[in-house]
Amino acid sequence: MAVLAMILPLIGGTMPATALSVAAPGTAGRAADSLRLTDVSDRAAFRRWFTFLAEYQAFTPPAKLPAEIKDCSALLRFAYREALWKHDDAWLSQMRLEGTPLLPAVKAYQLPHTSRGARIFRVSDAADSDSYAEFADARTLKNLNSHLLGRDMALAHPGDLIFYRQLEQHSPFHSMVFVGPSHFPDAAPAYRDWVVYHTGPIGHGPGQVRRLRLIQLLKHPDARWRPVRGNPNFLGVYRWNILRDDQ
Repeated sequence: MAVLAMILPLIGGTMPATALSVAAPGTAGRAADSLRLTDVSDRAAFRRWFTFLAEYQAFTPPAKLPAEIKDCSALLRFAYREALWKHDDAWLSQMRLEGTPLLPAVKAYQLPHTSRGARIFRVSDAADSDSYAEFADARTLKNLNSHLLGRDMALAHPGDLIFYRQLEQHSPFHSMVFVGPSHFPDAAPAYRDWVVYHTGPIGHGPGQVRRLRLIQLLKHPDARWRPVRGNPNFLGVYRWNILRDDQ
């Protein structure tokens, strides 16, 4: 069965036109604010696209993943950027999706129609043209493009991020996507706690995108991957700055 043919319909409805704003610098926690979606409907649409695109990769064989998805931060960048892209026929053909997802559009901001083009990730606190780029590693995504909610997974909403710091690894910062309810009906409707992540390279192989339930992650046999307060490697639940709803 085609993957997109299995997608659960999502209720859309009309969405008012919105605006995308840049938050003013403030305290240390707000100085790195990136672009924001100011409308509730647009924020909901972004969450749906972001989680769908991240979860979709878990059903894609490693050899057929988009070439850029080689580690956990690449998965985040890919799903974030493509959630904001103009989802026209050209985009659909490039993504090789098996149909058009039944998801509302993010109307405020559709790449590449922006003064910044695809340079959507903040990489510096400086207020100049070099503050944004197309690439940002996991640490930069955590520090400059998202903000901490806390170290309790009960705070997570679909599209929020889980960050770890594993000092014994070559690349210590690791990220996961909290999907919440699956976009695919292979999971029982009662399961609303799906998580997706890329392993990074495994041995001499490219690694893979994995999908599991939060309850499984909380019971992970390696305690350093459990997203619980008692795990010092667990940095917390983060939310993209574009989804900030504070002023």
